[in-house]
Amino acid sequence: MASDSAKARTNVYDTITAKIIAAVEANPGDPVMPWQRGGFSPTLPVNATTHQPYRGINILSLWVSALDHGYQSGEWATLKQWNAVGAHVRKGERASPIVFYREIEIKGEPAADTGGDGEAEVRRMARGYWVFAAEQVDGYTPATALPPNPVERIAAAEAYFAATGARVIVGGSRACYRPATDTIYMPDEARFIGKDGRTRTDAWYRVLSHETSHWTAPSHRLDRQLGKRFGDDQYAMEECIADTAACFVCARLGIAGEPHPDHARYIHHWLKVMKADSRAIFAAAAKAQEVVAYLDGLQSSAGQQRAA
Repeated sequence: MASDSAKARTNVYDTITAKIIAAVEANPGDPVMPWQRGGFSPTLPVNATTHQPYRGINILSLWVSALDHGYQSGEWATLKQWNAVGAHVRKGERASPIVFYREIEIKGEPAADTGGDGEAEVRRMARGYWVFAAEQVDGYTPATALPPNPVERIAAAEAYFAATGARVIVGGSRACYRPATDTIYMPDEARFIGKDGRTRTDAWYRVLSHETSHWTAPSHRLDRQLGKRFGDDQYAMEECIADTAACFVCARLGIAGEPHPDHARYIHHWLKVMKADSRAIFAAAAKAQEVVAYLDGLQSSAGQQRAA
């Protein structure tokens, strides 16, 4: 039989779900992310250790990688170069390809009609290298790093997320969960903004709750489908689940008693992508409750380990 506290939490989740549906049906407009992305400024990428700019096709290659992953520094280096300056590429980070050309001389054959010496032929030979952005390493501060402006933390919330055991890396301008490395990435704290009655702290935990919800999706956790490509129906539903779960987690932690308008805007956007109506939120809410129950269960496991 469910405990009174569990019933109370379910009632809270039902209330939040109803408020989300009402807000979504009111057509809340386009979503606004609660941090400053800063945009992508296509400055010339440079080598972080030699300070030499990259050239030719390497500029385009590194611009694409920077845009795809939200890297802002424009500084890159090989694994060996990072190690040489005391920096360390984080485990699981993926390198970006570049290519260098060098000229070599190839001795030609003597001309048949003269018997003279062959002339040296100059050829350009390409060799590929792999580089990592400054945002992918520890022990190095990019020249473009934002000045520190830490978000005020909440002790109970910090303990809650720490108990999950999720790996969280802070830096850059994007928030995401990467299944390949099983890692949550959060933007620099200085990028978070307060808006519409929500503090920077509220914004931080809303985004962290959202990405931690995605973290529960793999098969060894709750086994949800993340979608095969950006914007397909499974991807859109997972976004609705994660943002609904973020509402529940924030309510669970006493950070926000009801959903912020940005939740409704975000969920409304993905419902439009799926061409679904507000009733789809009920399915998302059911999965979101599973997310919170799973995260709550990790709190119990962490407590038992500390007591052992």
